This record gives sequence, structure tokens and C-alpha cells, in this order.
Amino acid sequence: MTAKARTEIERLRAELNRHNHLYYVEAKPEITDLEFDMLLKRLEALEQQHPEYDSPDSPTRKVGGAAIEGFRSVPHRLPMLSIDNVYDEAELAEFDARVRKLLGVEEVEYTAEYKIDGVAISLIYEEGRLTLALTRGNGREGDDITHNALTLRGLPLRLETKKPPKVLEIRGEAYIANTDFAHLRAEQEKRGEEPYANPRNTAAGALKLLDPKLCAARKVRFLAHGVGYLEGIEYATHKEFLAGIRKMGIPITPGVRQCRGIAETQAVAREMAENVHSLDLEVDGIVVKVNEIPLRAVLGNTSKSPRWLIAYKWEKYEGTTQVEDISINVGKTGTLTPVAHLKPVQIAGTTVSRASLHNADEVGRLGVMIGDWVVVEKAGKIIPHVLRVEEHRRTGDEMPFLFPTHCPECGTEAVKDEGGVYIRCPNPTCPAQFRETLRAFASRGAMDIEGLGEKLVEQLVDSGLVTTLPDVFRLKDRRDELINLERMGEKSVDALLKGIEAARNRPLWRLLAGMRILHIGQRNAQLLADRFGTLDAIASQSEEALANVEGIGPIIAKSIHTFFSSDAGKTLVSDLRELGVHFGEPIPESAQKKEGILTGKSVVVTGTLTRFTREQVQELIHQHGGKPAGSVSKKTAYLVAGEEAGSKLDKAKELGIPILTEDEFVALIEGQ
Repeated sequence: MTAKARTEIERLRAELNRHNHLYYVEAKPEITDLEFDMLLKRLEALEQQHPEYDSPDSPTRKVGGAAIEGFRSVPHRLPMLSIDNVYDEAELAEFDARVRKLLGVEEVEYTAEYKIDGVAISLIYEEGRLTLALTRGNGREGDDITHNALTLRGLPLRLETKKPPKVLEIRGEAYIANTDFAHLRAEQEKRGEEPYANPRNTAAGALKLLDPKLCAARKVRFLAHGVGYLEGIEYATHKEFLAGIRKMGIPITPGVRQCRGIAETQAVAREMAENVHSLDLEVDGIVVKVNEIPLRAVLGNTSKSPRWLIAYKWEKYEGTTQVEDISINVGKTGTLTPVAHLKPVQIAGTTVSRASLHNADEVGRLGVMIGDWVVVEKAGKIIPHVLRVEEHRRTGDEMPFLFPTHCPECGTEAVKDEGGVYIRCPNPTCPAQFRETLRAFASRGAMDIEGLGEKLVEQLVDSGLVTTLPDVFRLKDRRDELINLERMGEKSVDALLKGIEAARNRPLWRLLAGMRILHIGQRNAQLLADRFGTLDAIASQSEEALANVEGIGPIIAKSIHTFFSSDAGKTLVSDLRELGVHFGEPIPESAQKKEGILTGKSVVVTGTLTRFTREQVQELIHQHGGKPAGSVSKKTAYLVAGEEAGSKLDKAKELGIPILTEDEFVALIEGQ
């Protein structure tokens, strides 16, 4: 029986370790939580019956061992320094300039990764076994929290490799997943306890508990993001390090991207910020790191921070409100997007009443129901998103949301992207898709067509007067039909046609931004227009030539090339040309880059403007060679301040930044 018990114990340990790896590292679980717990309880029972087979790296150690008397301080073999922060792309570019200057190179390869809002810890594996875990402490020494680190979910107690290095120090973040946090608070509510305040503080408190069983109960996890002291192994790049430890069973920070140069890094950071909703954890920025590890030694450290990385952070604002309903929005590419209709709540000075739930998988992950109380986050300028459900506030009256199987607009059966998460209406003539396309085309960020608002867009599409974008410019021949539309008298029609005529001669970037090209918004459209001058020049470029434009890169280049090579793209260009829409002006090869009064200067706009919209003043900054920025730094050239300017004005005064009224800004760019 003894030999049989040992065999069963070893089998269960291997099986549980495999399932832990699948769940926490691969994100591909094969069994349910209940099935996992049943295997774990079977192993616990066998280990209690046969203590002679005790092992320090058994999966049962994850539920906690004996409590300790107190913490001891242990020196770090390498200091755990803090990270310097920046808050806008201009400051990120300044970081890149410093790095390139110190290295004496024209371009640096970076990695971009999410900055997890957790607790920094260091883990030391010796000969493959986890032997020590430390907090950051004062950077020189930290508290020994090994007894609690043994309970971290997803963390192997022994590396999954037959040839472990002599010493491998891994640095990362201890955190609590948002869904786990919601469950913890619901359990506290049932017990009549005061719910935890937030995931980060709860994780930090768990690591400082003397009883590891209590830490295990808080479901703290770990994600690796950095390398510390090494013996018996070397890594050439950060990506190689992350891939290497992942193969050893260490969960790593999700979605790390490798970037060529600062322009691509900035574009990737924007994309990552827009997708932060997909993470089941709290994030407060993007960390940019020099990818090549030998170059880090060349760059070295300041007294408090490494010179080879920077945290591109955003301010986080949260509010708690109730989901009153969930509806489906059909986007311009047919995507069926669930939208939470919220009881209005003030977050960061604005009223939030809607938040995208993005896709069916996100609804399932959040477990959100109609009637739920939810925490909504607005991080910097990012669109508000639902962070987590306040499960402890449920009353039983909440209603599940059922994702539709057919397009709510045209009734076509919806299909899921192959290998993706989005569910779409495949009908190319779906009115809802074109309505969204037309709204975007007429918006201030694109063709800025005066008089073509949301209600009129619906009427034009529903009546069949506009079925393609070029039809907008054909409306001048359908004046009588326009007058017959609801709330459209002669004056309204004349104003609309005047707005359309003005839009015919808009700058090229506005046309590009409205053409329904994937990944092309205002910024990328401006980069392309500045580089090539005309729509025809852009359409004729190869993917490689487009990718070489600073700020574009291969992914966006492929999207542009695919669009202009398609039959739909060619037809759109041909129709717009026939209708006399402005396609830009050629840029002579000998022409130098246009210099302006603001060339190379960072300009911040704040407060309520009276002469311009925010988009208009930013366009003026761009036209005169400047860079619109979101936050004030010592590199800011000017602050344009409207009424009720707040903290940015205070910071500009503190730094001695020139402050301009709208009139003074106009006088500056007009050379008065």
C-alpha cells in the first residue's frame, strides 16, 4: 500500500502542476475549478496519511503552511530600484532621445508591457527550487515573505526544467485578479465583514500576514516582468528572458510587445492602452524597456532609477454605479458590441452614462448582469470601461444578459471571427454598419460636415438617399428630397449643402481619417498626408514604403495597402475623384519639411476654450509644426489656457512655462 500511495501522490502532484501551468501560464484550462479542488483534496488526504512523502514543492503548499513569528530583513543581491514616470508621448520621446544619446545610436529596440498595479516582489530559485521571496522594501533590503510566496497562485515551487540554473532571481508583481477580488468581497459580505478596499492594498496586506493560510485565502497571484541576479544562465534580450522563464512555468506579464524605435513604441503603447479592458487585473500604465540586456549595463542607473526603462503612466479615476440596461451596438465593420447603460456618475469631471463591454467574452469574464453595481474606470483619456462587478451588492433581482444570435438591425445571423473574440453581422448592406461609417465620416475628427448630425444620418440612410460615402457629395442634386425629410426646411437644407461643399475641399488628412481604413485615425492620417501629399501617392505606395513612415509601422501599413488594393477601396477613390473631392497637393522631392513658428515644440491646451474647439486648436498647432501634448513638463514650450484651467495651469506657473490666452496664441502663430 505504501508504494501504491507514493505512486498516487506523485501522479496527483504532476497532474495538479500541469493544470496550474495550463491555467495560469497558458490560459488554457482543461478542467473546472471544482475538478481541480477535488484533485487537490485527494492529494491533501494522502499526504496527511503518509507524511513520510512530504515535499516542500507539493501543490498542497499553495494553501499555506505553518504561521511564522515575524519578518526578517534580507539584503537584495541587486538593488530593487524605482521607475521614473512620464505622462505623455512628448516625454516618452525625450526618454528615447536620452537613451540614444548615451548609446550613440540612431534607433533603439524597446519592449512595451503593461504596468501592473500590484506589489513588487523578488523571487529567488536555487537549483530550480523557490528558496526565498522578498518585498522591495527600501530597495537595498526587503522583508522575507517566502512563507506567503509559496501560496501564490500559478507560481511553481520548482522550475519546470531538467537543467535549472544555479540561481535565478525573478522580479514581478503580486496581485489579485479583478474577478477574484469581486468574489472575495461577496464572501465577506455574506460573513457580515467590511469588504476589502481595493485589489492592490488587499494583496499588499496578504503578503505581510504571518499566517500563510490567510494569504492563500486572498487568492494572490504573480506575474513576472524583470530579471535580477543570475548564476549559470544568461539572456541576450528581455523577450528572450520572458520566453525562457515562461517555459520553466513562470507566469509572465501579458501582451509584451517588441518595438523598433520610439515611433512604433508610441503607437504600440496607444494600442495597448485602448485594449486595457481585456485584462482581468488593474493596470496604471505601460513600461517601456530597452530590449537588449547588455545595453542596459551601458546605460546604468541613476541614484534611484534605471536609465534603460520608463513608466508611461496615466491617472486613474474610478466611480461606482449601476447597470440599468445592456444593448447591442452594430459598428461600421459589423461588430456587435455590448454597451452598458449606466446610472449617470461623475468620473474625473465628466458624466459617464455608457461604457462599452467590448465583446461577448468580456461580458462572460466580468459576469456582469443588468442591475449589477459596477466599478467604472477612466484611466487618463481612455474611454471609460467596466473594471469589475460589485458582487457583494447583489440582491437577486439582477438579470443575465443574453448575447444575440442575429444582428439586431437587419436580422442576419451573426458569426464569430475565426480564432477571434468578436461577433459580427456579415451583411455588407446592413444599414447599421453604414450609419456608423457615415457618422464617422461627417464627424469633427474627419470631414467635419456642418449640419450632418446623428439624427440626419439616420434619416439619410433609412430613406436610401445616401448608401455610399460619395453619395454625400451627390446630395446637391437631391435638394427637393432633402426638404421632404423630417425637420428639414429650406434653411436647414441650404446649411447642409453649404457644409458639404465646404467639406469637398477639406485637408487630405481629414478625408483619410473618414475613409473607414482600419487603424487610421487623425494622427496617422496627418502623418501620411504630411509625408506623401496626395491620396493617389498614398494609394500607390508599397507596404514597405508605408511602414517606413515614422509612426506607421508594418501593421498599419498592411491595413492601408490592403484597403487601397481592394475593389471597394478603388471604387471609393474613383467616385470621390469624379465628384471633385480634394485629394491633397503633391510634395516636390526637393521640398524641405515645412517649418513653422511651433516646429519641434510641445504645446498643451487646457481649460474651456471660447474661440476654438479642442480639435481646432490642436490642428492649428500641428499646421504650424508643433506637437499637441496632454500634460505639462519642463519641455513644454507653451500652455494655451482657457477658462477654468486647473492643475495644468498651476504646474506651468511652477515650471515657468509661457502661458497664452487664445488671442495670444493666434497672435503667435500669425506672427503678430
